[in-house]
Amino acid sequence: MNAVGVVVEYNPFHNGHAFHLQEAKKSADAEIVIAVMSGNFLQRGEPALVSKWKRTEMALKAGADIVFELPYAFATQQANSFASGAVSILDAAGCDSLCFGSESGDIESFYRAISYIETNNEHYQRQVKSYLELGNSYPKASSLAFHDLNREKDLLDLSKPNNILGFQYIKAIQKQDASIQPLTVSRKSADYHDAHFASETIASATSIRKALFSEEGNIADLKQYMPETTYQALLNYRQEFGLFHQWETYWPYLRYRILHSTSKELSFIYDVEEGLENRLAAAALVSNSFDEFMKKIKTKRYTWTRLQRACVHILTNTRKNEMDKHEEKAAYLRLLGMTSNGRVYLNKNKSQLQLPLISKLSSVQGELLALDIKASRIYSMGAIGSAQQRLLELEFKQPPIFLD
Repeated sequence: MNAVGVVVEYNPFHNGHAFHLQEAKKSADAEIVIAVMSGNFLQRGEPALVSKWKRTEMALKAGADIVFELPYAFATQQANSFASGAVSILDAAGCDSLCFGSESGDIESFYRAISYIETNNEHYQRQVKSYLELGNSYPKASSLAFHDLNREKDLLDLSKPNNILGFQYIKAIQKQDASIQPLTVSRKSADYHDAHFASETIASATSIRKALFSEEGNIADLKQYMPETTYQALLNYRQEFGLFHQWETYWPYLRYRILHSTSKELSFIYDVEEGLENRLAAAALVSNSFDEFMKKIKTKRYTWTRLQRACVHILTNTRKNEMDKHEEKAAYLRLLGMTSNGRVYLNKNKSQLQLPLISKLSSVQGELLALDIKASRIYSMGAIGSAQQRLLELEFKQPPIFLD
C-alpha cells in the first residue's frame, strides 16, 4: 500500500487542511495518508486549541488514515529539529513520500536552495553571523544571508514559514538517507500567519483562533471555514472541558513558575539563553496577562515564537539536559488513531516498522516519552473543574481512536 506522509498540527483542522490532504493523496498516488501530528504543545510555542485526541479525531474524519504523535522533544523545537523528528517517524512508518504545503509550490526551488547554500556554505555562514551581530533573530538572519548571496528572481523565499519547514524536511530526508520522496503543494488562499479571513471558505488556523478568542467570537460564525466534523468536534470539546486552550489560560501557572524560580534555575531551562532569565523575571513582576508579558520581553533578536517556546519549557520545567540528550530521530511511533484502512496498513507492515509501535503507555517507559506525559499533565491544568481530571486521565486511559 503506497503511503504518503504529512506533518501537521491541525490547530484546528480547517478547509485548507482538507485541501492539502486531498492533494497529497492525489499527487503521491497514495492509498494511505499517515499524519505526524504535534501533541498538546506546538512548534510556535503555544498550547493547542484542543487536545491531541480531539485533533486526531478531526484528522481521521477528514481523510487521514493513521495519526502518530510528534514527541514534545521535537514538536516544541525550531524548524530543523521539528522536521528531523517528523521525517524520522514517517520513514520508520514506511512512507513512500512526504507532501508539505508551501508558499513556493515548486519542489525544484527547494533543491536549488539547498544546493546553493551547500556550495557557498562558508560565505553563507559569515553572512548569517553578520546579520545576527546586527541584532536580527536567527530565522531573519538566515533569510537575509541567503538573499544576499543569490538574488535570482526564482529564488526560494526563506522568510516564509512553510518554505522554511519544507526546506528543513528535505534536508532531514537527505541527512537521514530516508527512502521518502518530497512533494509540495501551494498553500491555498490564506498565509500561515494570516490573522484575517482571506476568502469565503479558506482561512488560516491563526485567523480562526483569533476570531474564537475575540470578545465577539462565536464559533458558529466560523463554520464556513472548516468541515462539519471539525465544527462539531470543537463544540463537543468546549462543552466537555469548558474552554478552548490558549496562553492566557496558563498565564497564572507560568507567572508562578517564573517568580518562584531563581535566575540560576531559569537559566537551566531549555531555550532560556544569554541572560534572558533576568528579562523574564522582571517582566513577570509587572505583567497582568500573557500578552502584556510577551510585549515586555520581545526584542528584535528574539522572535515571538522563540520566546513562546521558552515559555512552554518554563511552564513544563523542561531543562536543557533533558532536551539535549535526545538524538535527531524519534525513538518510537506513538499511535493516536487510525481508520480501518490504517489498521490494514499497520497489520500488513507491522514487522517492517523501524521503531517500536506504542498504543498503550502502561507498559512503556523512556525519557523521551516522559516529556510527553509531563506536557500532557500540565496541559490538562487548563481545563475547568472536574474536566481537568478527565483530561489528565486521557494520557493513560485513552486508547488509539479507531474510525471504521
